[in-house]
Amino acid sequence: MASATDMQIIETTAGDIATELARRGVAPDQRVTVTIEPPEPADWITKARQFSRPKVIAAGWSDDDIDRLIKQAQKEVEPGLE
Repeated sequence: MASATDMQIIETTAGDIATELARRGVAPDQRVTVTIEPPEPADWITKARQFSRPKVIAAGWSDDDIDRLIKQAQKEVEPGLE
């Protein structure tokens, strides 16, 4: 289990959040923040980011890491655009 100071991202439904928190050992009186997502993002890129961001964070990657990889891939695909 992560320490109390580690941020955790939990993806679940509203109906299952209490069960999931209890499963992870979160005390009923511990403060939590819940983000309510819209049913569907307006565009596919937003949906892709919402899906991938928790996975990127969980893997220990930063936004700078991702930007660096994107720039590297762009150079490989279009080497003349530096």
